[in-house]
Amino acid sequence: MTSRGKVAVGGVAVGLILLLWIPWWLSVLIVLGVPAVAYFSLDSSQRRRLRRISRRQIGR
Repeated sequence: MTSRGKVAVGGVAVGLILLLWIPWWLSVLIVLGVPAVAYFSLDSSQRRRLRRISRRQIGR
């Protein structure tokens, strides 16, 4: 199993545990909030680069 696969399996496991321990609305807030905070913590040039890479991969 690749390291990305291990991270994905670990993320699913943590998500399921969070769903059991905390209310569903709080888990949804965490799932949506963490990537949003990570995106907005990037520098403006890094955000531009990320958008450019994402668009290029969509148009493959």
